[in-house]
Amino acid sequence: MQIETESIYPNCPTITRTVDVGGLTKSELIQELQRNSISMNVSAERLFADDRFITSDTSYKLKTVELTLRDLGFPGGATAAQTFERASEVGLELCSLELGPHLRLQYLDQPAGFYFDKAYIPGSGAITIASKKVSEDDRFPNGFYLRRLDDGLWLRGYRATSDWVWHAGHHLIFTQTETT
Repeated sequence: MQIETESIYPNCPTITRTVDVGGLTKSELIQELQRNSISMNVSAERLFADDRFITSDTSYKLKTVELTLRDLGFPGGATAAQTFERASEVGLELCSLELGPHLRLQYLDQPAGFYFDKAYIPGSGAITIASKKVSEDDRFPNGFYLRRLDDGLWLRGYRATSDWVWHAGHHLIFTQTETT
C-alpha cells in the first residue's frame, strides 16, 4: 500500500515574483493606480489614509512567494495566526502594506475571478497579501488583496477577525527570507 503525502512548502507549486517597491509617496501611488484604472474599495482607502501605512523613499526589490494554505500544510484551512506562524517556520515573512499597491501596479495581467453573492469564493482569483495588522480594532482593515473582476482590476482592503478561518485554497503572498 502506497501512502501519498501532500507536498507542502517549499516542495509545492508556487508563483514567485520580484517586485519593485518604494520610491513613491502614497499620493503618487494613488495617482498611478488611477492612471492604470485600478479601483479601490473603502477598506483600501482607509489603509492609504492611515499614518501607519508608510512608504519608502528608496526603491528596492522584494522576492514574493504566492501559495495556498494547503501548500503550507493546512488542508482544512487555518486562521491568520496559524498561517503566519507556519509561514515563519518555513522561511516566509509577512509583507509591508507598501507591497500591495506596488504589486497591483506590476501584476496587471491577473486572471479574472468571480463573485457569488458578493462573497469570497476559494479559487476565485483573489490573492491576499499577508501582512501584520496595524490595528487591534477588528473594524480596521488587516491589509490588501488583489482581484480582477468583470469591471476591472482592484486593490482591496480586507478585514478578518482572529477566529476567521481561511479556506485551504485561499491564495496568499509572502516575502521570501533572504539567505546568504
